[in-house]
Amino acid sequence: MNIPVFDLHCDTVTELLGRDLSGSTPLRSNQLHIDLERMKIYPGYAQCFAFWSTTDLPLPKGMKVEDIFWREVSVLQDQIDKNKDLIRQARSGADVRKNLEDGVISAIFTVEGPAGIGFDPAKLSKLYDLGFRISTLGWNEKNSLTGSHKTGGGLTKRGREYVKECQKLGILVDVSHISDEAFWQIMDMTEAPIIATHSNSRKVCPVSRNLTDEMFRAICATDGVAGFNLCADFVGEKPTVDTACDHIFHFLELDPAGTHIAIGGDLDGISEMPEGFHGVQDYPKLAKRLLERGLDETILKQIFWSNALGVIDKCSM
Repeated sequence: MNIPVFDLHCDTVTELLGRDLSGSTPLRSNQLHIDLERMKIYPGYAQCFAFWSTTDLPLPKGMKVEDIFWREVSVLQDQIDKNKDLIRQARSGADVRKNLEDGVISAIFTVEGPAGIGFDPAKLSKLYDLGFRISTLGWNEKNSLTGSHKTGGGLTKRGREYVKECQKLGILVDVSHISDEAFWQIMDMTEAPIIATHSNSRKVCPVSRNLTDEMFRAICATDGVAGFNLCADFVGEKPTVDTACDHIFHFLELDPAGTHIAIGGDLDGISEMPEGFHGVQDYPKLAKRLLERGLDETILKQIFWSNALGVIDKCSM
């Protein structure tokens, strides 16, 4: 595969920290879905690393959800420091381009569930200063900002404040995991591109976690992107590489120029993927099949690289 990859979502940081919170798993080479050595098979790679936190699961004794979040931050920062020959943090599209030119992987910091900052809009400025450029409003739980695709319920007053503060700072709002009601409330108030970093087509796979055609069109109208998710539950029953391609081709029916479709694999956050997929090394299988089914190579490059890079460019720096 002779094109670079820009993946808008993975949960590798949570796996690096580990259930024992030791942070002993190395990023350079491991048995996870993602490691640096496998990323290096591509002519360029940019990875959005999600820092996941939720109030929906039990915590180790004596630990607060904020403690877990900041341990995750420390773990990835430490791994980047240990592997400077292969990876650097990127805070802008310009940083990603410089890293590509220098032959190193880009790491972009993102939030999946703001429980780790107490769902507090006032704490977003600290995250922005640390290089965070994307944030969801939650995970699968209902929280003080919004309802989820599982619980229902719209934005709260605090949720609206959170969206406004993200966009004021230049943090992209990610509508993955959110309820339909909250999605449309965000669309009514947004003043910046909206993204769904790891969300598929509800038309192809009818689950609430995916986007309706109307939702995808609305994202396009903001000049945002939707990232294709490899989670089998959101791709289809007993999915194959062709099932995965079906989602992308359906989005192309709604966006023929292919300027609002990206990749957001959800690697290390999922247990099952389409047949033949085992990790970051398998993206060429998807690219190959898309080309075999008639996708133009220029659009393929947009989907795998330039569309995601373009939306990162839209963050204020």
